[in-house]
Amino acid sequence: MGSYSNESTDYSVKIPTIKFTKLFINGEFVDSLSGNTFETIDPRNGEVIARVAEGDTKDVDVAVKVARAAFDHGPWPRMSGSERGKIMMKFADLIDQNVEELATLDALDAGKLFSMGKAVDIPQAANTLRYYAGAADKIHGTVLKMSRPLQAYTLAEPIGVVGTIIPWNYPTTMFFIKVSPALAAGCTIVIKPAEQTPLSALFYAHLAKLAGIPDGVLNVITGFGPTAGAAITSHMDIDMVSFTGSGEVGREVMKASANSNLKPVSLELGGKSPILIFDDADVDTASELALFGFLCNKGEICVAGTRVYVQEGIYDELVKKLEEKAKAWVVGDPFDPQVQQGPQVSKEQFDKILSYIEHGKREGATLLTGGKPIGQNGGYYIEPTIFTDAKEDMLIVKDEIFGPVLSLMKFKTIEEGIKRANDSKYGLAAGIVTKDLNIANTVSRSLKAGSIWINCYFAFDDDCPFGGFKMSGFGKDFGMESLNKYLQVKSVVTPIYNSPWL
Repeated sequence: MGSYSNESTDYSVKIPTIKFTKLFINGEFVDSLSGNTFETIDPRNGEVIARVAEGDTKDVDVAVKVARAAFDHGPWPRMSGSERGKIMMKFADLIDQNVEELATLDALDAGKLFSMGKAVDIPQAANTLRYYAGAADKIHGTVLKMSRPLQAYTLAEPIGVVGTIIPWNYPTTMFFIKVSPALAAGCTIVIKPAEQTPLSALFYAHLAKLAGIPDGVLNVITGFGPTAGAAITSHMDIDMVSFTGSGEVGREVMKASANSNLKPVSLELGGKSPILIFDDADVDTASELALFGFLCNKGEICVAGTRVYVQEGIYDELVKKLEEKAKAWVVGDPFDPQVQQGPQVSKEQFDKILSYIEHGKREGATLLTGGKPIGQNGGYYIEPTIFTDAKEDMLIVKDEIFGPVLSLMKFKTIEEGIKRANDSKYGLAAGIVTKDLNIANTVSRSLKAGSIWINCYFAFDDDCPFGGFKMSGFGKDFGMESLNKYLQVKSVVTPIYNSPWL
């Protein structure tokens, strides 16, 4: 079990007044057309933080209409890339100026560690915006060498109105992973944050307005997936959809595209990432990577390393160290700087995780540590949980749990490790821990996953493309590959008469 901290005397955070709870359409905060609202809940105690406007199909229609007008007739796609970049840089500066309030909103809404939000999530989001601001004036086509008397070149044009749906686990990070390259490309956007975590997205809309992003370019619709989300994915006047979330909803996004205007979609879906630890690994380093791999952000991260395969020579030693570290892991209020793990995002997610833990027990896995709720005040806290003696046909090994639950397994040979690591419908990420370059090269080329981290984990960077294989989706976030998905290529050809050369 992890330890629970309920100390309240060692830290003090001023909880701000919630300033923005309405839809953001055409540069203004407005009520939903229905007048309906919904509650956003504090996972520390289950209490209501605020009521937020509930957008639905009619509100999406309005947002798409203004986004279409802003794209077809407005200044944003007609600005030079450097002009767009300057505004995006100002947007990033405004984020930096409001980092404490933004980190507070994500801690309140999602149970995320305030210290991590302030030091990592919010500043990194500003840096992502700056990265794509720097790319905005470097978008260009190519001159082609034709085989006939023709002059030809390509244009890289903004794809148009982009619909974006983001999850609740990283509200700020996901917002800017999607919005930043789309803005740089010259697109206009209708974005729906997760209904569990709408508050920071609305604050970012306010900052976008202050930065000088023209009205209609960035629109935020808060609401639910089956209504607002479905309206975005099926809308005939949205040109592209970028979605991060579950595989089940990803299928619905693809169906909606097929049944509407065949808009291209980019899907970053679930994961069940393996970490392979080989006999030559440093056990202290390996145990730290494995621990952080499944407990970072309370396990609510798509690339969580929740299947850890340990070669038999160091298995017993690593299991002992990992158990010790997990028991010392501090769970509690995300505003407490001593805490390492906050509450799960919602009661629904809390119950789902506990249900999977019970499945693991029934299916015959051995519960090494954890497995129970922890804390008080009605918060959604769960102990760091480790199973041993797990097998690939168990639900705890097959399914994405999205919580602080790890399955530890033993393997003998490199070939066995590769085979078992690949025995998953997912292929988002994987980790390798070894001192042997030959092992690292062989295994990294053999694993079917979009990101491979060797002797590190969660090694994200703005310049490094991220996306999955298999049922973890397709399309890349980060890097120039992400910018390219918000562009479309047009070929322009003219005849050449009486040219002295071809």
